Amino acid sequence: MNPIISILRPQQWVKNCFVLLPLFFNGGFLDVPLLLSAMTMTLAFCFAASGIYCLNDICDAESDRLHPKKYLRPVACGAVSKRSAFVLMALCMVASISLICLFPCQVGVDITHLSGIILLYLLMNIAYCVRLKQIAIVDVFIIAAGYVLRIIAGAMATGVFLSYWMVLMTFLLALFLAFSKRRDDVVMYEETNIKARNSIARYNLPFMNQVIGILASITMVCYIMYTVSPEVTSRFQSPFLYVTSAFVLAGIIRYLQITIVDMKSGSPTKVLLEDRFIQATVLGWLLAFVILIYADRLFI
Repeated sequence: MNPIISILRPQQWVKNCFVLLPLFFNGGFLDVPLLLSAMTMTLAFCFAASGIYCLNDICDAESDRLHPKKYLRPVACGAVSKRSAFVLMALCMVASISLICLFPCQVGVDITHLSGIILLYLLMNIAYCVRLKQIAIVDVFIIAAGYVLRIIAGAMATGVFLSYWMVLMTFLLALFLAFSKRRDDVVMYEETNIKARNSIARYNLPFMNQVIGILASITMVCYIMYTVSPEVTSRFQSPFLYVTSAFVLAGIIRYLQITIVDMKSGSPTKVLLEDRFIQATVLGWLLAFVILIYADRLFI
């Protein structure tokens, strides 16, 4: 892969699909102007995230050279200079803000609020790259907060209602995935004594296993409560939302298997793009909601 493309990590852009979730669950995917607004915001987050990846590679260049996998990152291996990475970072961040200003949403939302969300995301992650990633627990909570900002931005860009259930479940799922990813670094540290970051010294496998198990349980219980909540079943006009819990349960258990048995949870994006079981659960979950939310509109 071209080093310039590699440092932008386009494969990680799948994470920004969280921006689309508020509109999807609000039944607005068939409204073209709203969908374009959501996709514009998603693209803005893609540029913002790529800018942060450039900064991350600059800050971690020395430690990445000692990492058995990350030593191939463009800055670490010398394929992209730090100066070039800084230029790419600036271009991506400017493009992210400019995209919102040049293509404002069609729902009367103040673009300064949307720009503010992007700026908050950038500032939070700049602090993460420079310092906060070295503080155990705080590092993972910053990652989870980034996902919450994505769904808030998606709701603001389309003017749709964002329920506290979605915020809570997004935060819990992001914590689960982030701690699972950190566990992979802990395994490497205990086997090779190589630290992916200083915060790893404050983690160990028993602690990570307990935290991941707790988060998996809480996330699943929260999701089941969401599907049977009178407020939610009334809004979706369906008593069968609980059926989708089967896909969520299967997906979480499979991810636990990948994390604890296979020890391959280092990249949630890679798991999603390569694991057929995870893909099947996500597809089944999405199709179930498409039927519940959009079937009556698609076949009228």
